Amino acid sequence: MNTIVLKFGGSSVADNDKLKVVADKIIKLKEANYDVVVVVSAQGKSTDHLLEEAYMLSPNPSNRELDVLLSTGEQVSISKLSILLNELGYKAVSLTGWQAGIYTNNTNQDAIIEHIDSSRITNELSHGKIVIIAGFQGINETLDITTLGRGGSDTTAVSVAAALNAKCCYIYSDVEGVFTTDPRKFPEAVKLKELSYDEMLDISNEGAKVLHNRCVELGKKFNIPIMAKSTFNEDEGTIVNNKIEVQKVKSLVKNDELVLVQMKNNNTNIIDIYKMLISNQIMPIEYIDNIYEIRILLKAGDYRKLEYISGSVFKDYHITSKKISRISIIGYGITNDTNVLGSTINLLEAEDTKIQKIDINNGKIRLTFNTIVGNDVLERIHKELIK
Repeated sequence: MNTIVLKFGGSSVADNDKLKVVADKIIKLKEANYDVVVVVSAQGKSTDHLLEEAYMLSPNPSNRELDVLLSTGEQVSISKLSILLNELGYKAVSLTGWQAGIYTNNTNQDAIIEHIDSSRITNELSHGKIVIIAGFQGINETLDITTLGRGGSDTTAVSVAAALNAKCCYIYSDVEGVFTTDPRKFPEAVKLKELSYDEMLDISNEGAKVLHNRCVELGKKFNIPIMAKSTFNEDEGTIVNNKIEVQKVKSLVKNDELVLVQMKNNNTNIIDIYKMLISNQIMPIEYIDNIYEIRILLKAGDYRKLEYISGSVFKDYHITSKKISRISIIGYGITNDTNVLGSTINLLEAEDTKIQKIDINNGKIRLTFNTIVGNDVLERIHKELIK
C-alpha cells in the first residue's frame, strides 16, 4: 500500500476555517494517489476546558470517567473533518480509538499502546476512503476508554504508521518544524532540516513541545520517518530519521516547568519515599539523598499531584519547594568537543549565573540552575553555540 499518515494538532483544527485548510492538504495528497490516514487532536483548547469543567464538579474525579470525558474532544474533530471531506466530494470515514483497533494497557490518562488491529483501517482504505482517526485515545482489555496523555495524538499517528508500514508520518502544527531553540521566544532561532531520532528524543525529553517523546521512540523502533511541518504554509519542515551527522550543537531547550522539592523528617528514607511516590503515579526526574533530607526534582504536573496527596501520604514530612530552570544543549557527539561546555561555562561564570548541577550524557549537556533563569541566558548561550 502507498500509505501515508498525517497528524493535525489542536491549533490546526481549532475552527471550521482551519478545518478547510486541513482538508485542502489531505485532498492534495489523496489526488496524488496516496492512501491517506489522518489522526487529529481535539480542537484548540477543548481538552483543557473539559478538564476545568470536570474539576468544577469534583476535586478528585474518577480517572476512568476523566478518560471517557476527555476522549470526546477528538471525536468532535474527526466527525467535523469527515463531514467536510464528504461534502467536498471525497469519501471519508471517522473512527474512534476503539473503532480503529487501538488497544492499550489499563493506565488512565497516560496509557501505552500495546497493539493495533489495523483490519478496520485497511478495509476502509481498500474502498477508497480517507480514514480519520481520533488521536490520544484507545481501549483497554476491559473495553474501557483510555487516553495517552499530553501529546498522545503524536503517538497515535506514529503507531498507526508503523502498523500500516506507512512511507512517512507527517506531524502538522502551527510551527514550521524543529528549531535550534523556541522560535516563539527567539526570532533568531534557525529551523533544522534534519535530525536523528536520538537527537529529537533528547529535545522532546527536555521539555520541547514539538514532538511527543513516545512518538519519536516508536519512529526509531519501526524506522518510520517523521516530518514536522506547519499546517498553514508550504515551507519545508524538519525530517526526523535514522541519519546521524557529524558532531554539532543542534538545539537548546529551556525548561522552566521543574520543581525542586525538599522532604525532611527524622527517619527520611529514599526507598520509602520512592514507593509512596510511585504508588501515586508520581515519577521523579532525579533523587538527591542527603542526611535527614531528600531532594527530588519533579515536573510541574507531578508536583501538583504531590501537593494534593501531601496532607495524607506525606503528613509526617516537612516539605518545601521552589521552581527552577534547566537548559539542555543537544547534538550528536557534542560531549566530545570540550569547547561546547567550556565556552558555556565561561559565559555563565562571567554573568555570575549559579549552576546547581551539570549532567553530561552522550549527545546532551544539561545545566540545572538553582532558580528560574531568564530567557536572556538561553539567548546568549544560543548566540555562542549556534554559528
